[in-house]
Amino acid sequence: MPVKFFHEKKTRVKHSKALKSFIVSIFNKEAKELDSLTYIFCSDNYLLAINRQYLQHDFYTDIISFNLSDHPESPVIGEIYISIDRVRDNACIHHTTIEQELYRVIFHGALHLCGYKDKTKAQAKEMRAKEDFYLSKYGYS
Repeated sequence: MPVKFFHEKKTRVKHSKALKSFIVSIFNKEAKELDSLTYIFCSDNYLLAINRQYLQHDFYTDIISFNLSDHPESPVIGEIYISIDRVRDNACIHHTTIEQELYRVIFHGALHLCGYKDKTKAQAKEMRAKEDFYLSKYGYS
């Protein structure tokens, strides 16, 4: 399986084998070849340190995605860091479950590695539509 989960902070990911297969299917559907993808579920402080060190950003975030592939055309070798603290807070803000918000962020990271961006309003709208599409396919409406 090219998708792996690691936990710096204890996280409950239901049906992880099925979820990993679904993530692979996102790459297939988006016509992006996947070599390997590692998700690291961590705390706010852990992700803040990464944000400061590698992106020179001094703020909390829910996710950081790194494409470690040699070339843009190469199969994706990725690392995705997800702050469980931010996921919990965002679930409250968006009036959703922690589980659904976690899946949204997991899919969001995969979509970034498939080439989707979210810096502009139009890009963010497209990203949100893709997240909703894959959430629906995964059983969340």
